[in-house]
Amino acid sequence: MLALTIIFCALILCSSVLHSFGRDTISVNSWIIDGETLVSTGERFELGFFTPAGSSNNRRYVGIWYYKMNPTTVVWVANRDSPLTETGGFFALHNGNLAVLDKSGKPYWSTNLESLSLPKEAKLMDSGNFVLRNQSGVNLWQSFEQPTDTFISGMKMDYSITLTSWTSQYNPKRGDFTLKLDQAVKQLIIYRNLDIRHWRSETSGEFFQSDELPPAVDNLLFNRISRQPSNYSNTTYNNTRNLMNYNNTRIVMNLTGEIQYWSLDTGKNKWNLMWKKPTDRCSFYDACGSFGSCNTNNALACKCLPGYRPKFQEDWDNRVFSGGCVRNSICGKNDTFLNLKKMQVGNTDLKIEGYNDTDCRKECLGSCLCVAYSLTKKENSKLRDKVPDNSTCWIWKEDLKHLQDNLGGHDLFVRVASSDLKAGSFHKQFRGGSSRKKAPLLLILGVTIACTIAFSIVIALICIRRRMVKRKERAENIKRNAAVFYGTEKRVKDLIDCEDLKEEDQKGIDVPFFDLDRIDVPFFDLDSIIAATDNFSDAKKLGRGGFGPVYKGIFPGGQEIAVKRLLSVSGQGLEEFKNEVVLIARLQHRNLVRLLGYCIKGHEKILLYEYMPNKSLDFFVFDRKLGMLLNWETRFNIILGVARGLLYLHQDSRLRIIHRDLKTSNILLDSEMNPKISDFGLARIFEGKQVEGSTNRVVGTYGYMSPEYALDGLFSVKSDAFSFGIVVLEILSGRRSIGVFKPGQDSSLLSNVWKLWRQDQALDFLDDTLSESVNSNEFIKCLHVALLCVQDNPADRPNMSNVVIMLSSETTGFPTPKKPAFVERKSISDTASSSSNQEISITGPFLSGGR
Repeated sequence: MLALTIIFCALILCSSVLHSFGRDTISVNSWIIDGETLVSTGERFELGFFTPAGSSNNRRYVGIWYYKMNPTTVVWVANRDSPLTETGGFFALHNGNLAVLDKSGKPYWSTNLESLSLPKEAKLMDSGNFVLRNQSGVNLWQSFEQPTDTFISGMKMDYSITLTSWTSQYNPKRGDFTLKLDQAVKQLIIYRNLDIRHWRSETSGEFFQSDELPPAVDNLLFNRISRQPSNYSNTTYNNTRNLMNYNNTRIVMNLTGEIQYWSLDTGKNKWNLMWKKPTDRCSFYDACGSFGSCNTNNALACKCLPGYRPKFQEDWDNRVFSGGCVRNSICGKNDTFLNLKKMQVGNTDLKIEGYNDTDCRKECLGSCLCVAYSLTKKENSKLRDKVPDNSTCWIWKEDLKHLQDNLGGHDLFVRVASSDLKAGSFHKQFRGGSSRKKAPLLLILGVTIACTIAFSIVIALICIRRRMVKRKERAENIKRNAAVFYGTEKRVKDLIDCEDLKEEDQKGIDVPFFDLDRIDVPFFDLDSIIAATDNFSDAKKLGRGGFGPVYKGIFPGGQEIAVKRLLSVSGQGLEEFKNEVVLIARLQHRNLVRLLGYCIKGHEKILLYEYMPNKSLDFFVFDRKLGMLLNWETRFNIILGVARGLLYLHQDSRLRIIHRDLKTSNILLDSEMNPKISDFGLARIFEGKQVEGSTNRVVGTYGYMSPEYALDGLFSVKSDAFSFGIVVLEILSGRRSIGVFKPGQDSSLLSNVWKLWRQDQALDFLDDTLSESVNSNEFIKCLHVALLCVQDNPADRPNMSNVVIMLSSETTGFPTPKKPAFVERKSISDTASSSSNQEISITGPFLSGGR
């Protein structure tokens, strides 16, 4: 170390001579010391050591800033995460890399290049780019490709560029907010804490005026040239050509979470903020969640649509709808529509030309998936009010998002249950926060006081009459609600781990049971279930699984429900029952089956689900005739829907849930062939940051279990990814996975597909019924993703977020799959038999049909 210090000290004596040869360049084995700087040829940028203005410490960073700008405007920092703690450091080109070193020669930052081509020099360009070149003039490294928080002219935004905010105005360390160009949606996204979406640039449409990038910002980011916009200062233009001069503009990822566009007023030598996003609470990404409307004029910015309620109770307390809203009641034939005026809402692709209001309303009521509709008439038409086919009917069959009121828009007709409309009070309450025509304050106060007194009297009388009857129930509720302080996930897990569910729980698993989650699971009387299923007649039976038979029930009003009956009170069956009640009631996703109610009566334990008229996926995939009904587009949508359902379970739901029994028979199909994952009897909850678990009791279905689970009892999200890969292979080939655990047979599904893949004959794996409708590129993509999912090592398998991105992406640059599991492996039966303390339970296909 002493010798190295002497060498550096000796070099310092020559630094002024070397420095004079080129004030914008560092040559081989030369450097700048703390106190010296490089200045670009046109004197636009300067590079050197600095301490952020106003900082109370003496941390030293190497950065680039605008030359002679006061205050100093830094655009790039080399050692932002590793500052020098004292002055006297070096910025050198040494041993083929640029490096920041302290006065003892200890490195704090380096370009870490492993190129065989040695660099010749590093030069500060007049664009602000710091470039490292080899002897041939080829760029080996440049600061434009390693930005910090600032984007300037000459850079180009692509998928590899990330802007990361400072921690504070005095500390350039990586902060909480990052700006990226998302490859899947091709939009700019601001992330908070790396993975939470904070803001996203959108595309405006018929119903949604979004945060589109202004021309100047778009042109700067993507190196485009445009004519002078009218709403920007003339100081940002080259008047001789009447074109934008972006040399005096910059984009900053601010530490407060804003993307900001700045322009330099050269006359005053001052930066002006021209544009920023997000600007308010309603500009955040998915600000109020599904079915939540945002209005910044209200004290509480988010409100649920009429007929909906916050999904999570804590949203009321935090005034942030992190989970969105859910409907108060299930879809029914007695639904009606509530007209919300001048609403903005996320766009829908489903539109029907030539419908009048009656037809549009009827179209929405005809599908339980429809949540809202709107009717628009074409503008600039003399006959717009006379010709009925001059209208467009817009239908929303997915969650309503990006809802805002009081901003102007179209009339939106939201579907609600008639029972939720109490004398129109919902509508008045919803619009009241932003209405300009409010009743006189005195009248409002008078009505409020009178209603409060009357309500208090009624409540007091009810409490007196029921005090003796409800004493025991209140004590039980207090005991249940005490679990609030121990976390939602732990409470649910404790409920699943309890010894039994009692018959006394016959008033519905509702708010007191789940506390914060506000999820109602109605209790059904056993007599009504017996009547709806004709006393569980064979004519009503839809299928049978390890849990018990499934029946079709028709309840008063014609509502069809699938009834799942537990035949035995065995340990496994009871555990499955508790899992189903607790988990599915908390899960709200269009690709997960919905639990509508339950019944406990003596030994009878019954679950009621939404009815799936098209039964389960295996009913179609493995039948030669019915398989023809599943064309390629339908199969691809099923694959993508199952992937999104698993992603919700693994990442987007309040609980991290491992399904553990994903298979084609557990994927149900609704009337439009949309997939819904079912059977959560074997599911497990992970708490906090837990990513994997283990068990001595392996339960599941051979042919779908991952090797680490089947052999060692280890399960994780990667176990579900393996099962998903098997399901995809079955969908693509129309063949069952049976035999996948018998390594000596070439006919097993995995050995067959691996052989065809290695021989570049992947299309031979295709189900014959798909030969006319298949999209070969999408087929190869799905097969590639499936092979990645069934790799032997869980670490090699993608998680479901990556799977969804790959399936939704148009690119094909995926990792190369390794040999699948069980292609060359001892049979599970042999392995299991050698382990004396591991229990293996096998479940067969669950041919439930609609449940």
